[in-house]
Amino acid sequence: MKAQADAQTLLVTGPWTHRFINANGNRFHIAECGVGRLVLFLHGFPDFWWTWREQLSAFAGAGYRAVAMDLRGYGASDKPPRGYDVYTLASDITGVIRALGERSALVVGHDWGGALGWAAATFHPRFIRRLAVIGAAHPLLLRRAMLHDRRQRAALRHIWTFQLPRYEHVLTRNDGAYIADLVHRWAGPDWRDTPECHAHASACASAMRIDHVAFCALEYYRWAARSLTRQSGWRFASMMTTPIEQAVLQLHGSADSCVLPTTASGAQQYLGGAYDYRQLDGVGHFPHLQAPQTVNEILLNWADAN
Repeated sequence: MKAQADAQTLLVTGPWTHRFINANGNRFHIAECGVGRLVLFLHGFPDFWWTWREQLSAFAGAGYRAVAMDLRGYGASDKPPRGYDVYTLASDITGVIRALGERSALVVGHDWGGALGWAAATFHPRFIRRLAVIGAAHPLLLRRAMLHDRRQRAALRHIWTFQLPRYEHVLTRNDGAYIADLVHRWAGPDWRDTPECHAHASACASAMRIDHVAFCALEYYRWAARSLTRQSGWRFASMMTTPIEQAVLQLHGSADSCVLPTTASGAQQYLGGAYDYRQLDGVGHFPHLQAPQTVNEILLNWADAN
């Protein structure tokens, strides 16, 4: 993919169809393929729908309707100046499910997509049939680690630099070099220097240079930090103590240097349903990219058990 600030370059051709749907007051880009029960894939930072290319094909081939969306502010989706609080973002997810003509979906989320999956399953349980979380701790575990684990604070130090005004220009200068470096740092050691990792880092850097994407992406982090001292954040923390009754699968790389494995494990205290935690040896923050065959096998076996 050529690094240029044009959303059209992100609509990569493949066995999927690109289209736009209206949900929760915005227009969202989706890539979909296959027919069957809906599986909705949610990307994280600094990604876009393309991060799920291996999973889209695998799930479609297994008899599912596989859909990967660009989250609010990312890729080819709308980029409004506001709406980056967790309540609105969770409603984006359920709105997309409804706009796709479905009553519920199996949701698979990575990084921020995983965090929003946790929230959507708590706030809107009837829309989330099952939840798979990759590279994302339960929000309350992450909050606890940021308070008590200096290693996790160091790993997520970018959260605080992202609070600086106009820091989005740091993300986009030099053709998005900051983003490419971030992908490489978070990648597992065995994947970091591969052509596949370089290509994905370049794609993410290009996607971040689309007009307004960097600003919108940082608004996720800015709301998260501001909410710590505001009523909306206290309400969020209180709501997240509600046990999630859906079955949850959590996949985490043992070499994840962004969300540490010690932070991610232990979510069963916030769950009321079946829970399966898998740690993938030697894998970094992007398990679905570094070990797609392993992740697809685990995800499909888990999904088929429904």
